[in-house]
Amino acid sequence: MKNLANCKPSEFLVQTNKIRKSVEKWLKITDIANIRKAVPPAKDGQTAEERKAELEKQAKKNLSKMLDSVMEKHPNETLELIALMCFIEPENVDDYPVSFYLEAFTELMNDKAVLGFFTSLLSLARTDTLTA
Repeated sequence: MKNLANCKPSEFLVQTNKIRKSVEKWLKITDIANIRKAVPPAKDGQTAEERKAELEKQAKKNLSKMLDSVMEKHPNETLELIALMCFIEPENVDDYPVSFYLEAFTELMNDKAVLGFFTSLLSLARTDTLTA
């Protein structure tokens, strides 16, 4: 199964540019960046342990909201990204079983180059230079 982790360098460059464009759209509609920013204000007299517990609780809420956004509110856009990572055109995403995508996802998450690519996209998105 071809994906970003095992493709040719020339394929990687072309495909990651397609993905970059899809990620730009996906980040906007899912509002992931703003969901991640949700942090409760520190309270007067709050201990470090209390603050840590409060931040952990908020992180769980944020993760739940992110999953709701990407999997429930915007599944088509999320599937588009997954398909593109596997060199599948988005309109053909349903031609493959879920197990295909899960195996590819595991392989992609274990590849340093692929993770580096997505980390750089997120860094660019944070600095608003993704579309500049």
